[in-house]
Amino acid sequence: MAQKNQPDQDTRNEVLTSPQLRLVGAVDEAMYAEFRNQLAAAPTDGPLTIAITTLGGNPEIARAMAADIRLISETGRTLYFLGKAAVYSAGATFMAGFPIKHRFMTEGASLLLHERQITRTINLSGPLRSCTAQLKAALNEIEHSITIEEEGFREIVDGSDVAFEELRDKAPDNWYITCDEAAERKLIAGVI
Repeated sequence: MAQKNQPDQDTRNEVLTSPQLRLVGAVDEAMYAEFRNQLAAAPTDGPLTIAITTLGGNPEIARAMAADIRLISETGRTLYFLGKAAVYSAGATFMAGFPIKHRFMTEGASLLLHERQITRTINLSGPLRSCTAQLKAALNEIEHSITIEEEGFREIVDGSDVAFEELRDKAPDNWYITCDEAAERKLIAGVI
């Protein structure tokens, strides 16, 4: 019998014995290339487990990787997410590409959910109308990024016991979630 927060033995065995893609490091163009290379070399049928350890990175790369997961899943193939040690920031964005029933974390792993960050200096120089346009462009970029961020937050919590509003409220302060809490709140299917 499975212990609290652990999947049943058959599911655990399938996650652990399926061919694995192993991704470690920053979510960036290099990780995406490695992901695509490992995916191309993996068996084309049967379940596949994607294990990741990351302190974060580029959220747009993570969204692209999650989109690849969704597209492959639409073919009927079972893909498992296995978060190891740390699944921070963009790693959680990638995790959102998997349905909750296929999300797992290893014992002792943690998840970090937070708002996107921006650092920008805006130097205004020139006619006033062009200065207004520069400010509007920066504001449009921020507002669009917030829309994308909130879409991702909804994907992460969809089907869990965490409300979108709770995540949105906790995200500005960097919400660290242990694997056990993630399982209890149904953000993942279990701890392995």
